[in-house]
Amino acid sequence: MSITLRISILVVGSLFILGLVGLLAWGLSNRSSITGLSGITRVDQPAPDFRLELLGDGEFTLSEQNGKVVVINFWASSCPPCRTEARDLETAWQAYQGEEVVFIGANIQDTSEPAKRFLDEFGVTYPNGIDTGGRISIDYGVVGIPVTFVVDSEGTVARRWVGEIDIDRLTAWIDELLTGATPEGETEGTNKDSYYTLDEL
Repeated sequence: MSITLRISILVVGSLFILGLVGLLAWGLSNRSSITGLSGITRVDQPAPDFRLELLGDGEFTLSEQNGKVVVINFWASSCPPCRTEARDLETAWQAYQGEEVVFIGANIQDTSEPAKRFLDEFGVTYPNGIDTGGRISIDYGVVGIPVTFVVDSEGTVARRWVGEIDIDRLTAWIDELLTGATPEGETEGTNKDSYYTLDEL
């Protein structure tokens, strides 16, 4: 084999290896969480159906709640604003007992024990389960928490709030949907001061 041919093979091989290294470096620098790759469920879109095994007993299926207003809250025990809004969510849940309103909490990132401790600490009584594998979070485009979706009686996402939600906003949204009133103000929004991306938890 001639020296020229050897040099050519060495150059081509080196370029190939450099290309692979560069591609790997690009991939690592552009990683995002699995939920970051999904589309964000927006207001006026059909709410993705899901089945969630509940902490304790039973399961929750969204499609079985037709005719009811459904509040879906994504949370984790390590999320400070989730802790701040927990009692407001429970208060709202208690206020709508006897109404066609259902609350469901979808925990992400926790195992059952810290999730149960959180629920016990804040006296949360509405159904909650762990989104094992992140399928529900992916379908709803959850890239951080807390996030609250309010689904109308026809199964459409009617309201969406990213970050800590206050009880006045939540109850106003629920009342509008129960009475069929035209929304007064925004139907989605973000509280950037009380929102954690999944990478920050």
